[in-house]
Amino acid sequence: MIVCLAQMDSVIGDFTGNAARIVSMTKAALDQDGASAKSDLIVFPELSLCGYPPMDLLDQEAFVEGSLKALRLLQKELPPGLAVAVGYVDKNRDASGRALVNAMSVISGGKIVFTQEKTLLPTYDVFDEARYFEPAKTRKAYVHPKGRIGFAICEDFWWESPPNPSFKYPVDPVKELLDLNLDLLVVPSASPFVKGKLETRLRLARSRAREGGIPVLYCNAVGSNDSLVFDGRSFVVNPKGKPLAFCDWDESFLVFDSETMKAEGCAETIPYSPADEKPAARESGVTRAVVDKNPPMEELHRALVVGIQGYMGKSGFTKACLGLSGGIDSAIVAVLAAEALGPENVQCIAMPSRFSSEGSIDDSVELCRRLGMRLERLPIETPFKAYLDLLATPFAGRPFDLAEENLQARIRGALLMAWSNKFNALLLTTGNKSELAAGYCTLYGDMCGALAPIGDLYKTEVYDLARHLNALAKAEGRPEPIPLPIIEKAPSAELRQDQKDQDSLPPYEVLDGMLRLYIEDNASLDAIAAAGFDRELTSKVLAMVARAEHKRRQAAPVIKLSRRAFGIGRRLPLTRQIHETRV
Repeated sequence: MIVCLAQMDSVIGDFTGNAARIVSMTKAALDQDGASAKSDLIVFPELSLCGYPPMDLLDQEAFVEGSLKALRLLQKELPPGLAVAVGYVDKNRDASGRALVNAMSVISGGKIVFTQEKTLLPTYDVFDEARYFEPAKTRKAYVHPKGRIGFAICEDFWWESPPNPSFKYPVDPVKELLDLNLDLLVVPSASPFVKGKLETRLRLARSRAREGGIPVLYCNAVGSNDSLVFDGRSFVVNPKGKPLAFCDWDESFLVFDSETMKAEGCAETIPYSPADEKPAARESGVTRAVVDKNPPMEELHRALVVGIQGYMGKSGFTKACLGLSGGIDSAIVAVLAAEALGPENVQCIAMPSRFSSEGSIDDSVELCRRLGMRLERLPIETPFKAYLDLLATPFAGRPFDLAEENLQARIRGALLMAWSNKFNALLLTTGNKSELAAGYCTLYGDMCGALAPIGDLYKTEVYDLARHLNALAKAEGRPEPIPLPIIEKAPSAELRQDQKDQDSLPPYEVLDGMLRLYIEDNASLDAIAAAGFDRELTSKVLAMVARAEHKRRQAAPVIKLSRRAFGIGRRLPLTRQIHETRV
């Protein structure tokens, strides 16, 4: 049996467009040379007809009807003589339970010949599926003339890796499917990117393949929706758990022949392989065994570029703008935006003040020269002085403090939003996760923007990514995009004379260590202190994080890269007692 996995980038709610994309990708697979033209089954990702995650759109009757209408359209337009598995939202046909199900149906000869609903409905992190869907009551095998296939929809495959060690799912869908004497296990998925997650997917696939003595085919979505990036990287492992082929991060196909146990990936670059697989040659575009082309920093790099492209494209924007300060954060965002959109579509704006150093201005000019981007210079001294004159009487007798510092940031925010409105350019904000955590950012100032690309990168990771991007460019024979002075200078908001971030924050190496334990691992004050951090300083940092929750609630969406990104995956009350600092 020949199975073709079709990585697809769905648009949430674009039923007609998604259906047309499924039809065109199916025809493209059949039209090209090679095994895919002889496919018996083509598999698309989870909820490919409606896009993932639809969230409260599922409460709208028109959304569900749109999903079903698109399904009927596929029945008419998909090529005959071929089975196509598609994910969609269906109504729960039982008399009780939630109104909807997360379904995967096989269409063949214009008919729905098989349907499997999703069993395990995650409610952790960004997921809220139990809010909308009724879990499947049974697991069934799809009987194709050439083999018996089980469909484990995304989370159904993750029974071995629940969200935390104390949690156990009541049902193991894969075990029940394996008990049905399968020939293949197929996993249609819309699994968002998190750094290191591919290793977990591979570990689960290899375990299940060995357990069942059958190949496991993992078909993942690509692209991005809102904060979530879908990295694709669909793969096949053989019955012994050995990976045979991978797709890359874009729309592409992976074809597997169960008789010959051979697989073909259509990505142009050789993708990731687990460390215990020996590299082997690539033959005629077929990836047999592969080398690691997605080390941790490159994973983050690719996820950020995909995230910017998806958010921009699906929001209807072709141009972006950002404030360029001469610091590391805005430099990184500029480099990523230039790669994602093309330098001609990104406008950088320098807004120097009386406190801006000449070095910062010169570094901004050099960065734009290297990237081939235009730099607009809008000094803020005139509006800043006008504000100070206006406030001179009510502020009389009071020293220059945070009010005047933040006023500069808010002037810059207003100018950037004006540029965004005038030129229909989406504003990218440049804050990092360390700043968002500690509240070292200004509402309606440097937080202005529609997307925070690096809002899930700690400051130390920003520096690591900068070095990686320069090293990558050097290895490819390109000029290093980020000037060395930007990487080496002490970080500063430059809102007062000789200001440095470390005047208000611990050194970022220390701060990020505390934040990782607290945010990623939910560690207590005692646990963080036991890890070697100063207890009093840790208490101050935890209080800063708690007091800044109202800022994060109003922040631009971040591109999710970690297990605990700010946004929909981390929900805390605004008004509360800061219990974390109490002994």
